[in-house]
Amino acid sequence: MRRDSSKWTLVQGLLAPVQFLIFGVSLYLVIDYLNTGRNYEWAVWSVVVKTIALYTIMITGAIWEKVVFGQYLFHDSFFWEDVFSMLVIVLHSLYLFGLFTGIADEGVLFATALAAYAAYVINAGQFVWKLRQARLSAPAAAPAESPAVEAPEPLVAQAA
Repeated sequence: MRRDSSKWTLVQGLLAPVQFLIFGVSLYLVIDYLNTGRNYEWAVWSVVVKTIALYTIMITGAIWEKVVFGQYLFHDSFFWEDVFSMLVIVLHSLYLFGLFTGIADEGVLFATALAAYAAYVINAGQFVWKLRQARLSAPAAAPAESPAVEAPEPLVAQAA
């Protein structure tokens, strides 16, 4: 009930597909640059935008977890998803560190970005799986002769 009544559930439900869209565009730009050598700046900055989106969804996801479960991260319900989210954050942060300090050449930067993106896809899959499991374990709908109001579908808590 806390999950469905929290405004953070809606925030997470909106941010997750936006972040995935940003990811898709950025992945295209990075792969296009690696294949053609064109649009380096677009590829580089698209990863920065993706990282900002990741930080945003992680912060709001931690708030959601606090509201729903009473702690910011690593509640039993999302422990392994949160653990893997930390890997995703570390990889994205390493990209930013390499970019803004200049200690990483473009090969290292884009290898780091692709590793971060692979981890992100796995982590997003964890959350989609968790959502599917929640839907499958939800109570059965009321019998047809009984007029009942349907409960809203649960939203993804967070997806790094």
